[in-house]
Amino acid sequence: MAGAGMAAAGSALGAAPAADPHDTFVREALYWHATGPQIVECDLCPIHCTAEPGERGECGVRENRNGEYVTLVYGRPVSMNSDPIEKKPLFHVYPGSRSFSIATAGCNIHCTFCQNWDISQKRPEEIPARYVSPAMIARLARRAHCRTVAYTYSEPTIFFEYMLDCAKAVKDAGLGNVVVSNGYIGAKPLKQLAPYLTAMKVDLKAFSQAFYGDHCEGKLQPVLNTLKLLTELEVWTEIVVLLIPTLNDNMDEIKRMAAWIARELGPNVPLFFTRFHPAYKIRHLPRTPARTIQLAGETARAEGLNFVYAGNMPGTRGENTTCPACKAPLVERYGHVVRSQTIQNGACPKCGQTIPGVWV
Repeated sequence: MAGAGMAAAGSALGAAPAADPHDTFVREALYWHATGPQIVECDLCPIHCTAEPGERGECGVRENRNGEYVTLVYGRPVSMNSDPIEKKPLFHVYPGSRSFSIATAGCNIHCTFCQNWDISQKRPEEIPARYVSPAMIARLARRAHCRTVAYTYSEPTIFFEYMLDCAKAVKDAGLGNVVVSNGYIGAKPLKQLAPYLTAMKVDLKAFSQAFYGDHCEGKLQPVLNTLKLLTELEVWTEIVVLLIPTLNDNMDEIKRMAAWIARELGPNVPLFFTRFHPAYKIRHLPRTPARTIQLAGETARAEGLNFVYAGNMPGTRGENTTCPACKAPLVERYGHVVRSQTIQNGACPKCGQTIPGVWV
């Protein structure tokens, strides 16, 4: 996922606790059903994988064991870090705060441009890990003085059972939960998770089914469905688009995307256009020109979006939050650092305009 950082479990915040011999990474999975003798179908995400005994789903972390579908990554984070929440990126959620960020191995789509391919495209047994309970995640987050826990780096949907239990423990501890996702999740699990969420950031890879098919082995429509459902569930949502030269940077496509967001989700959903850096299987293309990011922002604002940002371009005005009514500066940033913040009680201090987000 664009913009995510990595640290091996325990490397940034001290060693993870040793595994209890009675604990295991394996738990019965949620959201599956039997389709025949010892054959299962997964209902967690739009792929609906079917698996015979010994087979795994597309994510590589869910396995049919004698007719029972199990998750192999419960309590198995391979990355834990304290990050600025601006790194997710989330710009309308507790600006300047820290977010305790965790991930397991695995992903349910396969992007050729993945920034964290060395965990997202691996199977869990390929990366060393130690058991960390949901309660311990909450304690580590508080110990690191984090305002939220972020489920990020790989695709959190694939470790849904662990994420759900962590989210409950974290909320009980008085902290928030944010999810950084590709949006590839079923409606029922999303509805179950939603009451524990502070916010969700969705990577919208493109506004083209051809792009999703060619570069993600996925589909566009399920992601759009997720975005609409998040709006219905009143979960604060922000959207990131990684603009890749020649692949998804067509301004007509961006115009249609922005118009869809304004119409279906509303004009106040923050939208980031993020600069691409060569990675994984796409190393032959250059970094996104700054002018492309600028044009995309202008196009989105012309379609009525009030909060459009530039990502991976520190030092530009596109990082700042301004009042859509009076244009007063509200949050000034440099990279992941908040330099100033003047929002008062969720409103512009100059004109009183409500600024949607999660501020207190």
